[in-house]
Amino acid sequence: MSTTIQAMVEKSKKAQKEFENNFGQEEVDQIIKDITKLVYDRAEEFAKMIHEETGMGVYEDKVKKHLGKSKIMWKGLKGRKSMGIIERDEEKGTVTFAKPVGVVASLSPVTNPVVTAMNNIVNAIKGKNSIIVSSHPASLNSVVYSIDLFNDILSSYNAPENLVQIIKEPSIEKTNELMAACDVVVATGGHAMVKAAYGSGRPSYGVGQGNVQCIVDRDADLNEAVKTIIKGRIFDNGIICSGEQTSILPAEMYNEAIEIFKENDVYYVEDDEEKAKLTELLFPEGHLNKKMVGQPAKDIAAEVGIDVPEDTVMLLIKGDKEDKEDLLRKEKIFPVNVAYSYDDLDEAIDIAQTNLAIEGIGHSVSVHSHNEENIEKIAAAVKVSRVIVNAACSLTVGGSFTNGLEPTTTLGCGTWGNNSISENFYFKHLLNTTKIAYLLEDVEVPTDEEFWA
Repeated sequence: MSTTIQAMVEKSKKAQKEFENNFGQEEVDQIIKDITKLVYDRAEEFAKMIHEETGMGVYEDKVKKHLGKSKIMWKGLKGRKSMGIIERDEEKGTVTFAKPVGVVASLSPVTNPVVTAMNNIVNAIKGKNSIIVSSHPASLNSVVYSIDLFNDILSSYNAPENLVQIIKEPSIEKTNELMAACDVVVATGGHAMVKAAYGSGRPSYGVGQGNVQCIVDRDADLNEAVKTIIKGRIFDNGIICSGEQTSILPAEMYNEAIEIFKENDVYYVEDDEEKAKLTELLFPEGHLNKKMVGQPAKDIAAEVGIDVPEDTVMLLIKGDKEDKEDLLRKEKIFPVNVAYSYDDLDEAIDIAQTNLAIEGIGHSVSVHSHNEENIEKIAAAVKVSRVIVNAACSLTVGGSFTNGLEPTTTLGCGTWGNNSISENFYFKHLLNTTKIAYLLEDVEVPTDEEFWA
């Protein structure tokens, strides 16, 4: 291990112990409130800095992202016990204590650098853990700046120095060393990063690949559904892994839906030549074109000589149901969506599941429907961890004021997605627990004959 990482981990362990021994629930929660409020207050500053540093996404959407995620994170954490006795079950005779896991290694992606750092830091602090962040190099300056501000808050509470640290000169080697030396890893980012986390030899929480399939039911308000799909797909120019990737539409409503898309500044691609050009651009030799990630729809079209209106916000490509290996079935981290038609709900589910099997299994599906039976039929059939109903997936799947999901930037995808959890990652995953089991008095234990009768 390099002396840099070794020294950081040693300092982190010392800070964690001091923090654990000297800070209580009320003070910890106040620190978390101040950190999330800082991100809220400086949303425009962070958005501008990240947009300029990474060259990805949309400034205005990044502002909304920092405003929204900071609020929902505090909503999800305030008032919840995370230390000492957190549960008494008189009926079972158990008492549960929460204790820190220790030193957390946090891997932060280029697509959502500051909100991911904030998310992991406040979840770590909630359980009285320390944390070391390894940022993607392309967004390093933004993350370092945010953590410096977070540390100013910690200092104002006389929290121990080095409770929150960041690798100032990140590299793959240093990140691997960090993961191997810490107590638990939280990896939010690409497939290679998550795979490395699970191979570190430490307990790890990672995310699976996104490829959100969006099914529109026959009873849906088509106009509202289309507008919601567009809203979710174009947010931050499509760089969020939970953005809508497809529009799976009833066959008899397909043409009407396409017209609604067009009325809302979407360019529809049905010409085979245009489709082939875009496929080659977005997936050269079958691999995602990183240069196109988070770029505007009109710029993507211009790259292959397709003339679209200046106000085009999204490209909608007609899907090929027969080609099961079409590259456009994969995750697209840009404002591009693929449209399919279906005859019955079973076919809609099959289209979604076929695409998920290529990429994105375990992640999420979006459904526009008012038919509870159909919604639950879809949920029972698809291999995903979340089904979002009548809402923009990219804006709500990480927790929202309008649903009951835990606020997060790390979306577990279960064993389907090679993850350890199939739910939204939150502070409980950074707690160890100790349970007292009292002897239950006056319990009538059945005889073997009575038990097996």
